Amino acid sequence: MRSVTYSMSVSLDGYIVGPDGGFDWTAPGDDVFLMGRRLYETMLYWETADQDPSLDDAMLEWAALWKPLPKVVFSTTLSAVEGTARLASGGVAEEIERLRAEPGEGEIAIGGATLAAEAAASGLIDEYRAVVYPVLVGGGIPYFPQQERRVDLELVETRTFGSGVVYLHHRVPRQAPRGGQGDG
Repeated sequence: MRSVTYSMSVSLDGYIVGPDGGFDWTAPGDDVFLMGRRLYETMLYWETADQDPSLDDAMLEWAALWKPLPKVVFSTTLSAVEGTARLASGGVAEEIERLRAEPGEGEIAIGGATLAAEAAASGLIDEYRAVVYPVLVGGGIPYFPQQERRVDLELVETRTFGSGVVYLHHRVPRQAPRGGQGDG
């Protein structure tokens, strides 16, 4: 079964988007990407970015990674989406369960704090993967929205890159179901 990850780039001071709405210090990476309308509209540029002659090789590589990713957009105002995106037909929990039931490999990545908070409140996030960039943006949208609950995590992996970027991978520990054979 596919795991659900909240996988976002984050500034050292804990924001996924700065106060100006920018996140030009980030990069993509997962298999099915769930996002809201605002993030979709921001990322729409990358669907045709390979046609922009002013982009350098790194930006072209980023566009090549992003463009083919399947994307599911949650919106009550959009009537159509472009490229490899499709509009979600149900709520976050319904969509995650539908994607988990599909055959195939890969993960379900949630982009955006609002969707992640909804999925987390329902206990649907299996892993948190933060790519921490060495930048302080001073405000904006926080990686972890305010929640009134505690979630203990297990560290799976850390990596530090020459650029100063740090990758943090944590798993939500799941307890085995109780009441099965051998209990007692």
